[in-house]
Parts: sequence; C-alpha cells; structure tokens
Amino acid sequence: MNPHSSSSSLISCCHNLGWSSSSLVGLFVNQKTFSLSCKRKFNCRRFPNACSSASASSEPLLLKAARGDPVSRPPAWMMRQAGRYMAVYRKLAEKHPSFRKRSETTDLIVEISLQPWEAFHPDGVIIFSDILTPLPAFGVQFDIEEVRGPVIHSPIRTEDSLKMLHSIDLEKLHFVGESLRILRHEVGEQAAVLGFVGAPWTIATYIVEGGTTRTYTVIKRMCHTAPHVLKALLSHLSEAIADYIVFQVNAGAHCIQIFDSWGGQLSPDMWDCWSKPYIKQIIDAVRSKCPKTPLVLYINGNGGLLERMKETGVDVVGLDWTVDMADGRKRLGSGVSVQGNVDPAYLFSPLPALSDEIQRVVQCAGPRGHILNLGHGVLVGTPEEAVAHFFEVARNLNFDAFFADTKKHEPELVA
Repeated sequence: MNPHSSSSSLISCCHNLGWSSSSLVGLFVNQKTFSLSCKRKFNCRRFPNACSSASASSEPLLLKAARGDPVSRPPAWMMRQAGRYMAVYRKLAEKHPSFRKRSETTDLIVEISLQPWEAFHPDGVIIFSDILTPLPAFGVQFDIEEVRGPVIHSPIRTEDSLKMLHSIDLEKLHFVGESLRILRHEVGEQAAVLGFVGAPWTIATYIVEGGTTRTYTVIKRMCHTAPHVLKALLSHLSEAIADYIVFQVNAGAHCIQIFDSWGGQLSPDMWDCWSKPYIKQIIDAVRSKCPKTPLVLYINGNGGLLERMKETGVDVVGLDWTVDMADGRKRLGSGVSVQGNVDPAYLFSPLPALSDEIQRVVQCAGPRGHILNLGHGVLVGTPEEAVAHFFEVARNLNFDAFFADTKKHEPELVA
C-alpha cells in the first residue's frame, strides 16, 4: 500500500513531541496508529511527495550533484556512516543488543540515523536499516545469529519453494516509512535523506545460499541447473524492490542507493544475464512513478562493470576504491554522475594524508556530477576524528578556487 495514497490524509500533525521513553505519541499512517518514543522536539507534517518535482533552489546539494547540476563544492556522505565506529552507537547497542530491534524500531532507527548527522553534518543522511529488512514482507523469514550473521532457514532452490513468496506487504515495513518521515523533518533540506535497497542478485544470494557465503557456489550452480527457478525468484524480487523504493520515496527519501554488493562476484557476462536486467527492470519501474528521484548504483569490486552499470539507466555510479577515479570518469563519460571513492583505510592515516587523498579524488572527479564518499563502508575502529576531518575538508572546498589553484600548478607543456 502506498503511504501517500488517499489514506495519507489521516497523517496527523504533531507538535512538540519529546524523544523520551516516557513520551508516546500516536501517529496515523495508512490508517494505522503506532507509538513513537522521542528525545527531541519537532513538528510532524506531511512532506511533498518526493516523486513530484520540487524547487531546484531548495534542493539539498547532494541532489544537485546527483543530477549533474552546478554546485559550489562536492557534497559528501559515507556508506555505513552510522555504526560501530561511533562511541554513541556502541553505547546504544549495549542497551539494545539485537540488531533487528535496532533496525526495525522507529525511534531507534531515527536516533541511530541522526547520530552522524549531529556529530559531523554530512550532506546525506541515510536511514539505518539493512538490505534484508524487507524480506519478511514478501514471505522470506530470516534471523541474525551472533556468529553466522543472517540465516535463512528455508532457502529457495526449487520450484516448489517459490510458493512461499507473495507480493510485498508494505504495512509490515511501516517502521521504515515512519523513520524516513521523521528524518525528512529533522534534516529538512539541509541534507538529502537517503533510502536504500539491495539489488535482486545480491538479495537472492542470501535467499538461495541460506545466508552469507564466500564462494556463491550454490546460486552460481543454480544458474545452470535451475535457471527457471532463479529467474522467477529474481523477477519477484525486482517487483518487490521497485515497490519498496517507491514506498521509501513517498515517505520522504530524496535519493535511493541500490546495493548490488555481491554483483562483483559475477563475471561481466554473467552479470549481464543475472543482475543487470533485473536492476534495469527496477529502475524503469521507479522512473515511471518517481522520475525526479536520483538513483545510485553501487557494486563492490565494480572495476570490470562500470560501463554496464551505466547502461542500467542510473543517475549515479558508485565507484569502489580499487577504481581510479580519473579512469572511471573517462570510461563513464559525462552522461552520468559518480560517487566515491576514497579508500576507507585512509581514515586510519595521518590527517594531512587523508586531506591529500580527498583533494586528489575531487580533482580527478571534476567539479560537476560528483558525490564525495568512501569506496566502501566505514570500517570498524575508524577514528571519529578522521570522519569529522573528512567532512570538514569537503565543506571547506570551493570548486572555483580549488580548480583554479590546481590548474595554476599544472606543469606547462613546452613545444
């Protein structure tokens, strides 16, 4: 069910909510009431549908860069910018040790998502969630175990097991919609609120393998032994994920990142067959309903897939740190924006070295169509001081002065 359908008129405006465990407030969304514990005060209102056009002048910097519009500096955020490297997150995780509780409880999602915003003021605030979060909403149950990580006790490998799947029930993901609405209010237009999903192939690896894997042998074998089953699964996932993206956009997400985290485990020709068509199916479906929403595609280990990623029709291609930014720009051309791609390990380096690397990446990316990010997620143990420095360097860059200065220091060619 679309959260901004006719039932959205029931969304009540709330004033002076307090973020404390003793303050419970009922909000009406999709004719359902949920309770929300709060620690801050804000006014809750209905936001303009992000699938419709908005005033370009009021848009966050990240959106302008995603669309290739002129910007004065590179907008910056980090994958996994909310997480275990932050002391405030570790303290909260001690109180709430269940990851699923942290990622499926509205007030905890909002609190965790805003932790890096309050500490570092990035240009993008991504919802604290997981790519597996929507699985139960279309029939796939999973647990997260301490040692093994995500575990799916009934993997889908046969035609008969496909019967457990059903259309995505977005009401079961109400906490995602609720959280995005609150984040959109809290951040306003000062930064882009980011939603995200997993790509069909990546989600399928968990569903078929029964959890995490290092070899992907079960699903890769299935490409040849039961291709009809795998194609049916991927098609179902494409439809569910497209609906989930639209749901997030309607709830307030400015921009959506698609993580094909394990797409890099496929050879390019296999990616063309088993991942690309389903990502394109999602993008086409979302484009028909949310043509103004920028879509980012990230693949870990994507050096051999850049041109193919562009062919999906995304607005932004995320580069991991093993790709040279200048080479990536050359290969992708000017028709798509890029994101990345500082090596996360640079955050363990002396701050001057980190500054130099940020400036090198920005120079290689150029002044237009670039979102500064890491080439992967923030690593556990990353010093918070380095994260703060990363964003400070980004904020202090001015494209006019920076590129004028770098051009001045380029060696002159002598005939």
